[in-house]
Amino acid sequence: MSDGSRGWQEDSPERLYVITGGRSGPSAPTPLDLVTLVVARSAPTPGMQPELAAILRLCQAPLSVAEVAAYTGLPVSVVTVLVSDLLAKDQVLVRPPIPPAQIPEQALIKAVIDGLQKL
Repeated sequence: MSDGSRGWQEDSPERLYVITGGRSGPSAPTPLDLVTLVVARSAPTPGMQPELAAILRLCQAPLSVAEVAAYTGLPVSVVTVLVSDLLAKDQVLVRPPIPPAQIPEQALIKAVIDGLQKL
């Protein structure tokens, strides 16, 4: 920041660099994508980085990585780094979303309806 009077901008690249510790991706390979669900296992601790604490507060109920990014106002890449840090500290659980139910074949549905009508 060449102009010291303008202050710290919320969306500045410098801020994002500081938040992630200069990392552009998770330090360990993690299975995180936009729809991965994140659930907090613990509450924020005193002195914790504010962004990590915000994620733990948000994720008391399952939220996707994309939702966490939207609520925090941080880019998905930054949220991925932060969630992987929390995962490494065993403070969150992550899992892929529940797949949509498979729709049974139309022939099976007709057979069930025919069976019910015969009752």
